[in-house]
Amino acid sequence: MTDAWEWDPSLYSGSARYYAQGRAAYPPELATAFAEELGLDGTGRLLDVGCGPGSLTLLLAGLFEEALGLDADGDMLAEASRLAVNAGNCRWVHRRAEELPAGLGRFRLVTFAQSFHWLDRPRVAAAVRGTLTPDGVCAHVHASTHESVHPAIAELVREYLGPVRRAGRSALPAGTPGGEAAIYRAAGFHGPRRFEVPGRVVTRTVDDVVAGVFSLSSSAPHLFGDRRAAFEAELRRRLASAETFTLRLPEIAVDLWFTRGC
Repeated sequence: MTDAWEWDPSLYSGSARYYAQGRAAYPPELATAFAEELGLDGTGRLLDVGCGPGSLTLLLAGLFEEALGLDADGDMLAEASRLAVNAGNCRWVHRRAEELPAGLGRFRLVTFAQSFHWLDRPRVAAAVRGTLTPDGVCAHVHASTHESVHPAIAELVREYLGPVRRAGRSALPAGTPGGEAAIYRAAGFHGPRRFEVPGRVVTRTVDDVVAGVFSLSSSAPHLFGDRRAAFEAELRRRLASAETFTLRLPEIAVDLWFTRGC
């Protein structure tokens, strides 16, 4: 991530209503793997940082006494609340991760799923370490819940938004940063210990694919301005050759980081 890029509230503006449909759900096997790896038994508390509409929060909530989803986007949290009608132990917190610990208490597990790269990573990692119980764990989930099904999609986005990846009011010419292992270690974490969940095949309708495009920060609805409707119409036209699209999502890898040697 370049030094010129700074987070702003428009990063996912307008995307929340497309997220649940446009992104593939995390599989139940992921929750099972978490439970087995960490001996989760319904006790303790979960904090999902950058939770979006609660995709991972809701999957893991049943493994804890209480699950908190934290996000800077109020619309994402409104969508999470709507989806959480049968999850009575969930609470949604409208804050930036940089505000942690924010008086939220201690947690048995803190998760980052497709969110850590948007944050002030050293600051947030250090704050998260301070919120964990003595046996607490931080989990970095490497996953893709969205894969492009057609080369025409990226081509059309470039036609409308230009060749450089957009992100909020700015751009990311070099993409988002990696190297998170060094960040966690510098914050005092030990590890990682990794577990994996196999990839899977999913089938997407044209509506799903369109929703997936608008769920991305790089093609969030607000970026198109008054050309959004024209973009969607052209996208649907280019996808009209098929009613459904089948794709294989890659495996999910989870790195577990501990407050003491493991």
